[in-house]
Amino acid sequence: YARDLDAINEPNRPIPSGAISEMEVYSQIAALLIGGLVLATRLDSWAANEWPVITLIATFGSLMAYIYSAPPLKLKAEGWLGTYALGSSYIALPWLCGHAMFSASTITPQEVVLTVLYSIAGLGIAIVNDFKSIEGDRALGMNSLPVAFGVDTAKYICVASIDLTQLGVAAYLYAIGETIYAAVLFGLVLPQMFAQLTFIQDPVANDVKYQAAAQPFLVFGILCTALAIGHHTF
Repeated sequence: YARDLDAINEPNRPIPSGAISEMEVYSQIAALLIGGLVLATRLDSWAANEWPVITLIATFGSLMAYIYSAPPLKLKAEGWLGTYALGSSYIALPWLCGHAMFSASTITPQEVVLTVLYSIAGLGIAIVNDFKSIEGDRALGMNSLPVAFGVDTAKYICVASIDLTQLGVAAYLYAIGETIYAAVLFGLVLPQMFAQLTFIQDPVANDVKYQAAAQPFLVFGILCTALAIGHHTF
């Protein structure tokens, strides 16, 4: 469903370049979808979950992946909604799936809320991905945030959503008494801010460089937060 978009933004990709056929694409989709869902059901069985939580998360994630690009919903064209949907798929779904691997019954309401809010940082990462697609998005009517607000405004929305979310989580961890984890998370935000100094100069040219430099610290921050939540008694 992104063939026309990729033909403008990244014409050397396998589908728009004709390196693979449409049938091969559908075969890969079917194999990955079926394989993923089978694996999810097996993991639910291994984890002895009363409800197939991992399978439900995997099914929901697959549905989100489809409606993000496919009509009639095509969330990618819906600005904030599509960007947050992608961001939550980056953060909330993997987190909850990972927890369900150990004990789905111990997932707390606080944890669900925290992952949903933490996904605002994922929204920022999704905006980073949109900068490289701005030409095709604009041509095909995709209302991504760089198209809707322009590059200059979108780059600040991007870094603000990433930084303020993590700083807010660090403040929350401090408030509940997890001061060491809060300090570690704060320290992991600093190199991301440093990488953003180069990124905001030209987000279209520096998007990949920024992702390579900053995203590992974001991921370690998520891990730090997960350890803090696991350590804390609510």
